[in-house]
Amino acid sequence: MKIVVTGAAGFIGSHLCEHLLASGDHEVIGVDAFVREELQVIGTKNMEGFYNHPNFQMITANILNIDWHKTLEEVDIVFHLAGIPGVRSSWGADFRNYADTNILGTQRLLEACSQSSLQKFVFVSTSSVYGETTGKVSEDRKLAPLAPYGVSKLTGEHLCRVYSEKVPIVILRYFTVYGPRQRSDMAFHRFIRQLLNNDSITLIGDGSQSRDFTYISDCVEATAAIVNAPSVIGETINIGGKERSTITNVIRNLELLTGKKADIIQSGNMHGEPMHTWADISKASKLLKYEPKISLMTGLAREVEYFSHYYK
Repeated sequence: MKIVVTGAAGFIGSHLCEHLLASGDHEVIGVDAFVREELQVIGTKNMEGFYNHPNFQMITANILNIDWHKTLEEVDIVFHLAGIPGVRSSWGADFRNYADTNILGTQRLLEACSQSSLQKFVFVSTSSVYGETTGKVSEDRKLAPLAPYGVSKLTGEHLCRVYSEKVPIVILRYFTVYGPRQRSDMAFHRFIRQLLNNDSITLIGDGSQSRDFTYISDCVEATAAIVNAPSVIGETINIGGKERSTITNVIRNLELLTGKKADIIQSGNMHGEPMHTWADISKASKLLKYEPKISLMTGLAREVEYFSHYYK
């Protein structure tokens, strides 16, 4: 199949491209504008394992400006991961960037897809659309995002639904993905870097907040399963992990893995983030045969190993 992956240079997008190419069954077109400052610094580093693959083509362009009609010629599936991430930075004047990319960019891509012959359009959303919840969260839970970022992603979901008469939509809601290549502003990456540098760990909140942590390979396998999955058009599907944990427990595990004692400094309170997340993945299990495999300790060990080499 011919597949487009937007956000191909990012954390999850690069892993997805790699996975799709490794199967040997697909031609992959990656799209990324390297908008975020971090990507401008690291360039194509996340893609170094597949950038020169014979079945990979890279288009460096902003999704707002790209000639989508040309790019989508003979394309079977679009995985739309491109977007401005992050809850805390979505407040204030920076929200314009979220609106431009996550909302307007998504609309322009959907408009072009509505005039193509796609088999599937996969929109990657987030657990942030749920807001504050208790217990396992199923896809039909009331949506009440707590921050502008979640609002921008929920708006993208609404756009998908209004285009669904012409575009074969599938929506995935990711729950806190972690692993190698993770963004530097994300907690695990930050904690690991600080421990390796013998710096104090900056903890937002009191550490009792818990998350449904999803290791990158589990996330990517579930996402790629959409390619051959029947009966998924029109569905919204949670993608969660094998193990939930508090942030305090994560730090304890990182201490064990690095052999270093964390000096923890509380750095502000949580703002716009829920205390707990927990995905009901029964729909993913049914439709995608999804079963997360990687335990938190195993996943953290792999991330520590990756960043230990990365920062050398």
